Amino acid sequence: MPGVAGEVSASGVGSPSFSPLYQQIKSLILRSLQAGEWRPGEAIPSEIELAGRFKVSQGTVRKAVDELAAENLLLRRQGKGTYVATHAEERVQYRFLRLTPDLPEYAGPVQREFLDCRRLRAPADIARLLQLKAGDMVVEVRRVMHFAGKPVVLDDIWLPGHLFKGLTAERLSDYKGPMYGLFETEFGVRMIRAEEKVRAVAAGEVEAALLKVTVGAPLLSVERLSHTYDDQPVELRRGLYMTEYHHYRNELN
Repeated sequence: MPGVAGEVSASGVGSPSFSPLYQQIKSLILRSLQAGEWRPGEAIPSEIELAGRFKVSQGTVRKAVDELAAENLLLRRQGKGTYVATHAEERVQYRFLRLTPDLPEYAGPVQREFLDCRRLRAPADIARLLQLKAGDMVVEVRRVMHFAGKPVVLDDIWLPGHLFKGLTAERLSDYKGPMYGLFETEFGVRMIRAEEKVRAVAAGEVEAALLKVTVGAPLLSVERLSHTYDDQPVELRRGLYMTEYHHYRNELN
């Protein structure tokens, strides 16, 4: 197998002189993840095996794997090895959801109520954000998330239609794990990063009825654009959060 420099150069990723060696190894591991060489939940080869494959030191591989683990793409298990992270894992099931209960009694259990799931032509703003052509098909999902029996989150979700053929409200309701776990296992679409816009809004009549608040009540509006490999946007989510008993929490470092 050719050395790492030959691989990176041949793929057009870049010249070794412009990026640290461990970053090149990270790119090669990402390429294997994207190609499905190692599926979510599966173990990847050991650091020694990867070092031999890429003809670099074990320390270089470890640094690349450390970064991927910090980004929640890989998961280290003490004494067992390193695995491809999956949204079925408890620790990453809701890793994009930053809503935190003020007190333990408001924490759960979490229940999902799917109100609608339909296919339609993408509105212009949705098509632009999902990098689709005007008029391409999208799947729109509306759901309410209940925490400890109270409606707290109203989500409107748009997905590229060509990636989610066969997605229905029944299929969403029947799946017992997190929604991203369904996308990952049944549609082969994995969300690996997201960006959000957050602002304060007042509840309209429809939103107030669904979240059981008064019209005009303050809500937190969170627009999230989630990406898969190659920075491809694959989900637009516009959520309204009722923050009477919850707060939005993020860690900055």
